[in-house]
Amino acid sequence: MSLIVHHLENSRSQRVLWLLEELGVPYEVRRYARDRKTMLAPPELRQVHALGKSPVITDGQLTVAESGAIVEHLLDVHDAAGRLRPPAGTEARRRFTYWLHFAEGSAMPPLLLKLVFDQVRKARVPFFVKPVVKTIADKVTASFIAPNIARQLEFMESELRGREWFAGDTFSVADIQMSFPLEAAQARGGLDARHPQLTAWLERIHARPAWNKALQVGGPYTLLT
Repeated sequence: MSLIVHHLENSRSQRVLWLLEELGVPYEVRRYARDRKTMLAPPELRQVHALGKSPVITDGQLTVAESGAIVEHLLDVHDAAGRLRPPAGTEARRRFTYWLHFAEGSAMPPLLLKLVFDQVRKARVPFFVKPVVKTIADKVTASFIAPNIARQLEFMESELRGREWFAGDTFSVADIQMSFPLEAAQARGGLDARHPQLTAWLERIHARPAWNKALQVGGPYTLLT
């Protein structure tokens, strides 16, 4: 089998498995476990790609990294009928392209910063330094991170009013890309009663057979919180 997903547990590579299940494309999974102390990817991934990060796939002689590049490659090669990408020149295609890139370009950075500063707040430091560390972490979170997350969730919520999927009326790869930041937001307590559209959207993606099959293939999936 020429298509291999180098799958790091609890990572963005889960979306690649989901996409391949939606496309019905045969693939092989090579699993990598995170370091239990640092929670980073193992050094073995550097043998696949120089940065040693996931997701990354090998398709024949080609190695493709980065979520957006991977999904576009898979669509170009394996979705000639355009089932998961709206036709060029349409409003749905414009929305598709926007959300495809929004997921990593805008949605993930503040969520990642929240994860980092939550870890800083819990870090083991000398007792006389801990109040300073906690004060800095709390101030950055309150003044920058939390308002950005709240603003983005409000925007995403408004964009789903009147439509079931991010590109429009039809499920697309934009929804697959958006799954990771919204699952992360849910796992970190960002979604609540103010976000009924986003909550309903998560229920819709979790009901998809391909999403559930990808979970079976990829193994236990827990977002780092």
